[in-house]
Amino acid sequence: MNEHKKLRWGILGAARVNERLMPAIVDAINAELVAIGSRRPGAAAETLAKYAPHQQGVRAYDSPEAILDDDEIEAVYLPMANGEHAEWALRAIEKGKHVLCEKPMALKVSDIEAIEAAAHRHNVTVMEGFMYRFHPQHSRVLDVLRSGEIGEVKTVRASFSFMMKPARMYRIADSIDQGGGAMWDIGCYAIHSLRLFFDGMPESVTAVAKYIESGADTACSGVLDFGDGKYAHFDFSFERARRCEYEVVGTKGGLKCHGVWQNPGDIPVISWWTEGGRQSEEILPIADHFRLEIEHFSDCVLTGKAPALSLEDAKTNCRIIVGALQSAEDGRVIRF
Repeated sequence: MNEHKKLRWGILGAARVNERLMPAIVDAINAELVAIGSRRPGAAAETLAKYAPHQQGVRAYDSPEAILDDDEIEAVYLPMANGEHAEWALRAIEKGKHVLCEKPMALKVSDIEAIEAAAHRHNVTVMEGFMYRFHPQHSRVLDVLRSGEIGEVKTVRASFSFMMKPARMYRIADSIDQGGGAMWDIGCYAIHSLRLFFDGMPESVTAVAKYIESGADTACSGVLDFGDGKYAHFDFSFERARRCEYEVVGTKGGLKCHGVWQNPGDIPVISWWTEGGRQSEEILPIADHFRLEIEHFSDCVLTGKAPALSLEDAKTNCRIIVGALQSAEDGRVIRF
């Protein structure tokens, strides 16, 4: 257990997510940014100057290994390429670092199992970085559902999409097996958000997808069957206008979260209706889910609490993703 009040962080890479991540660590009440490291010469210093220009004493390394070798750093954020997450998570754990890993944690369930075993051996905390779950709007959604306003949940739909810009083409340069494409980038969010409303594993998944020459998927749609007439529909794409929402339909009405990913300045809105004629819309306070995620993880490490997102949760999400990809490739229903 740590005696100091702030967890000391290092960042393993100069990825684009630092635009939101780095200020989140700086602003978090229980975190301290110690260093950032990148393999690209000068990239770490450039990222630091761009996103945390007023921070004094933060080290910039031209090597991610230097982050792992820095004894002052207690926890690392891992935003490298999807196919590198498992390797670098294990390397960080072996150095005794706590790890908050950008989604997806790994491309295979067996890799997450290896991460879990290593974390137990070295007594460190590891969590998959689904930052959206820490936005208070989802707690409010669950409050409405628990109130019974819309009855028993029967169907959930998640739709995530945006038009791919030239600067983001690296997301589809690699094949699905290497972590490229829409599923590993945004589809994992869609599937993860659907699981908020149904317990456990689905009974089966059916999916269809569009592929490009690199072997990446650029669009995918599918259905998770949770049994007893309960279905979760996912739809995501790099070829459609921006959508970032989920809708829950029950036996008495429905509810919609209009902006699952909250960008700076976005106003959170949820709305619901009932068959009895009630219409309600709530505008919620703006919140930074990246900062809330950093504060949650830091608190878990500093106090010894278990993270809200367990490694069992990460394994479940990975199993469903792998099943959906297999369904789309083979053109058949995959049963779990």
